[in-house]
Amino acid sequence: MIRSPVRSTARFAIPAALIVLAGCLVYWPSIRGGWIWDDAEEVAQNPVLRDSDGLEKIWFAPAGTDYFPLKTTVQWLEWRAWGDDPAGYHAVGIALHLLSAFLFWRLLRRLGLRWAWAGGLLFAVHPLAVESVAWIAELKNTLSLPFLLLAMLAYVEFSDRSDGAIQPGAATRTQGRDGRPARPLSAPGSAGARPYYLLSLVLFLLAMLSKSSVVMFPVVILLYCWWKRGRIGRADLAGAAPFFAVSLGLGFVTVWFQHHRAIVAGHRLAGSLLSRLAGAGLSLGFYLGKCLWPTGLLPIYPRWEIDPVTPLDFAPWLAMAAIFACLWSRRDAWGRHAIFGLGFFAVNLLPVTGLVAMSYLRISRVADHFAYVPLLGILGLAVAGADRLTSADRPLVPDWLMKSGIAAVALALAWQAHGYAEIFRNERTLWSYTVARNPGAWAAQGNLGYALFQEGRVAEAIPLYREALRLNPDYAEARYDLGTALLRTNDVAGAIAEYEQAVRLQPASAEMQNNLGTALVRAGRLADAAGHFEAAVALEPDYAEAHHNLGNAMLLTGRLPEAVRQYEEALRLDPGDAAAKSGLEIAERALQNGK
Repeated sequence: MIRSPVRSTARFAIPAALIVLAGCLVYWPSIRGGWIWDDAEEVAQNPVLRDSDGLEKIWFAPAGTDYFPLKTTVQWLEWRAWGDDPAGYHAVGIALHLLSAFLFWRLLRRLGLRWAWAGGLLFAVHPLAVESVAWIAELKNTLSLPFLLLAMLAYVEFSDRSDGAIQPGAATRTQGRDGRPARPLSAPGSAGARPYYLLSLVLFLLAMLSKSSVVMFPVVILLYCWWKRGRIGRADLAGAAPFFAVSLGLGFVTVWFQHHRAIVAGHRLAGSLLSRLAGAGLSLGFYLGKCLWPTGLLPIYPRWEIDPVTPLDFAPWLAMAAIFACLWSRRDAWGRHAIFGLGFFAVNLLPVTGLVAMSYLRISRVADHFAYVPLLGILGLAVAGADRLTSADRPLVPDWLMKSGIAAVALALAWQAHGYAEIFRNERTLWSYTVARNPGAWAAQGNLGYALFQEGRVAEAIPLYREALRLNPDYAEARYDLGTALLRTNDVAGAIAEYEQAVRLQPASAEMQNNLGTALVRAGRLADAAGHFEAAVALEPDYAEAHHNLGNAMLLTGRLPEAVRQYEEALRLDPGDAAAKSGLEIAERALQNGK
């Protein structure tokens, strides 16, 4: 039977339009949102994005806490398009998320699932994805996933062509996995398969350069090979080897950056191997629950402690082992598909379950943005279940009822996601929501204090900083922010005490050194202040404000030649600094008078 082109187009256009419309409605609140958490530090206040030579620094001299150069390159380009207007960055994040929804639909279709469009729709509106899409700094998530899905699509094509799944003139298989007429593919080992392999490898490299959390893709392709043929052969292992090389190489780079840039002293991975294993199992169970029932979502979840370790802490692992044993016993039937879906979910989560040191784990053991990629495994399994229930041989559920059920679930998820996206509008909304539901979140307490301080509500911010420090006395940022708030209220002695604690915790922070020096000047301790200004410029030679402040300290202590040099350097870095220009004139006149 020949299909009508109009009907075929409508079969694609209607669900496609539904995905776009649903996604835009869900994320409309975030388009109007501002900078949250580390968005400003990563984008609005990031000097490398303003630098015309920034691309070279991004790729060959990175100064940040991670090495995701492709992500930062996109931000460099965005800065030239949007400047400091958050709306453009939000729009890009939403567009990439919707692109991933379409690619996920395409991948499920390629794997032969008739209800593949439902997977794309559910991913577009799932509340667990909100944090990744509405948080500008998580561009690394929304950028890496399209590359990962394209890499998987290319690998599936390579695998089919290499296997000669359908050879020209073959009569063994006349239909694709979805029941449609299959198109002829190349013979095994033919050159027609190789470009898809190379394309998959390049796309995976681009995904890794966007965010290394996709590091488990080589394991996923081996899982796919097992799902497809029921075994993993030597050719599969050889084919996966270059992917493992990329994964290990850039994975080690990420670990290095985490240990040397992101994880500050005192925040190394704590706990015994047993406690970390127990925590990993609890994390997997937590994420599975949020995928299936995404309510009670939080920007920062309570951080459970596993000390001492009890046998009950390993209950999730025992449950997962029992489920796997059950599925393995049915691996020749539906169990194979369940192992593939759940395996994708678990494999992609393992790197973020606490087995490897990560800076975020000091805040909480779990986070929604860690589940952005693993979520696809659960949704893919749900789509496979829908296919089985509506199988043409013995359908247990009629198509109309399945469509109604999918629509109802998508509507419920979209409603929940839209409401959650609302809280990402600004810092105060985000952290007020978090503190109300998780008052033990010290980072949320400190961030809410900072949001109120930025609004000029200093008296309300100070108790929040103090509560954050009660919960975590080593929270250097809160000590620094509290010092700034106290200085604003003219409590100079209190400000100095907090700044000194902040510098003790993070001596490599040029900003903290500079502000401690500023407070010491207010207290008349000029010699001590000069020492901290000198530390600031040593840590960050292009820090114009610190050079200016050091010039002031030198001028006030009569070190005129040094004051002139510091003012000149401050003006070289910031030619518009009128105060530095005035200080330079005073210092030069004093030198002349002294002669």
